Amino acid sequence: MSDDRPDVPDVDRLARSMLLLHGDHHDHDESPARNGGSGTWSKSRDFSNDPQRAAAVAEASRADRERYLTSGLLPVDCRFCHVTVTVRRLGPGHTAVQWNSEASHRCAHFAEVRESGGDPARTRSCPRLSDSIEHAVAEGYLERPDED
Repeated sequence: MSDDRPDVPDVDRLARSMLLLHGDHHDHDESPARNGGSGTWSKSRDFSNDPQRAAAVAEASRADRERYLTSGLLPVDCRFCHVTVTVRRLGPGHTAVQWNSEASHRCAHFAEVRESGGDPARTRSCPRLSDSIEHAVAEGYLERPDED
């Protein structure tokens, strides 16, 4: 504490003690960038010095992304216009439907919306496909979500 104001701590002294207590958090192998460095930042290392490990990390990341995007999705055919979409029942009253370009262009309901000047992207869903999804649930193809 400074002599002239005993109630105000000496900031420099406090900072030094915090560094001694907790460290500067630069206790890893990389040297800090100097004079602006490369300008890149990442949460994780890029393993540029270990190409095999970099390839393994990239493949694991790709597999994680694919699993996250497609896990639990099953193909369901519309019984009316025979397009195929991927579907996952997430819970009561909520179903995830992944449309592909071909299916959205071939869907008879969306074609009617387009012909009337509407935008199918703003349409809640295709009622005929909803019936097909409910049929898939009734047949046991899609899991019925818990009603909790």
